[in-house]
Amino acid sequence: VQLVESGGGLVQPGGSLRLSCAASGFTARIYTMSWYRQAQGKERELVATMSRVGGSTYYADSVKSRFTISRDNAKNTVYLQMNSLKPEGTAVYYCYRHAGEYWGQGTQVTVSS
Repeated sequence: VQLVESGGGLVQPGGSLRLSCAASGFTARIYTMSWYRQAQGKERELVATMSRVGGSTYYADSVKSRFTISRDNAKNTVYLQMNSLKPEGTAVYYCYRHAGEYWGQGTQVTVSS
């Protein structure tokens, strides 16, 4: 099992980024997958989840209506579209598979002018 995040970077407040989580060693669509983030000096927090059954989604209140989690089954990849980014969104973002508690290595997102 391997999860590889990409797509992070530096973006101005109000900007957008799309993070990708390429899964290998398993079929992502049959597992519940999440995105977490961890800002410096803070605990890791759940950002968004897509369930394995029906693909229902959950979002933290702080990102609701601005972030979207999605999945491309053909590419075995989970995405996090982040719009209207705020400076408090600066963090390392991690992809997570709930079954077995697998984490990716993380990708840094910095929101700053």
